[in-house]
Amino acid sequence: MPSPAQSHARSHALLLLQKLLNLRDSASPFTLVIDTLEQSGKPVIREFLSRAKVAKSKVIFVSFATLKKPADVDVFVKAWGKSPEVLLGEIVSHYPSGTAGHAHKVLLVLDELNPLASRAPANLAFFLSNLITPAVSLVALYHDDVPLTLPRSHSSEYEPHPLAVLCHLATAVLRASSLYQAVERRRARDRSQREPEWGLAEGREGVLIGLGGETKKAAGAGLVLEMELRRKSGRAVVETFVLVPGAATQQVAAGKALSSSVYLLADHPAFRDAGDADQEGGAGGEGDGEMETTFNLGLTDKQRRDREGIVLPYFDAQQDIGAGEGGRILYEMGREDDFDDEEDEI
Repeated sequence: MPSPAQSHARSHALLLLQKLLNLRDSASPFTLVIDTLEQSGKPVIREFLSRAKVAKSKVIFVSFATLKKPADVDVFVKAWGKSPEVLLGEIVSHYPSGTAGHAHKVLLVLDELNPLASRAPANLAFFLSNLITPAVSLVALYHDDVPLTLPRSHSSEYEPHPLAVLCHLATAVLRASSLYQAVERRRARDRSQREPEWGLAEGREGVLIGLGGETKKAAGAGLVLEMELRRKSGRAVVETFVLVPGAATQQVAAGKALSSSVYLLADHPAFRDAGDADQEGGAGGEGDGEMETTFNLGLTDKQRRDREGIVLPYFDAQQDIGAGEGGRILYEMGREDDFDDEEDEI
């Protein structure tokens, strides 16, 4: 079982993620969501949108790849075919006035940063920095394994990669990955086997086929979300969670949408240690509090009686037989001992 300090740290990390998703207390002015071809980060974006709608925040959605206006969006800005300067002016024009004293009244979402990083990597930091204000929280999505076509002006080896710039600017980084793949890698490690690879890391020629169907359902619903939150003190809080998005399009019998849930990856059944599961299972049963193992560490009544009847070596010398003689050693020679007079004299 985790120690009290570890349990407190995990609970604190879970609280920080909830504050980040709810855009409370200026948790992160710029949140970067990184996904791959194997696991899309759009469920994380939808989670931000739904929670912002509950909080009655204004949502501005900047579209680089989305054709239709998503639900829970107040302003839909089309970004394709526009220069960074024109796009920046159009986005800022939708900012409400008089909200400087209210924290996070506006949620600004960029559905894809790859086109902007490919077209103007040198102006990426300037563009994003001018979008953030005390009243605006920025959430942007970046596809990690989509190759970037950088311009010739960015061919210098000393210029950082756009992803490195984004990770440096972001105050919170959320990496989305497949829960099914994480479970399969954990099983391989438990069996001391090589971890499997998927997608581009697999190194196979042909068409990439994403996860779906029964293989993805085998590990359960949800996705793995790795959080790296940079605090104002400079300390980073890193923890891994499982996000189970709510079915916003499905309605339950009461007429309310299914809510999402977030919990630690260590609490997933496939990632629990065997010792923790044994202790949890033995807590409710009968027992004397002994550790449960594959063999019995206890003693039977007969073994306990035999142990009490054993006379330890030099046991008689421990008895108080007189003043100044309690520490002497009693030794009886056997027939195999060879008595040496010279050693006895020394």
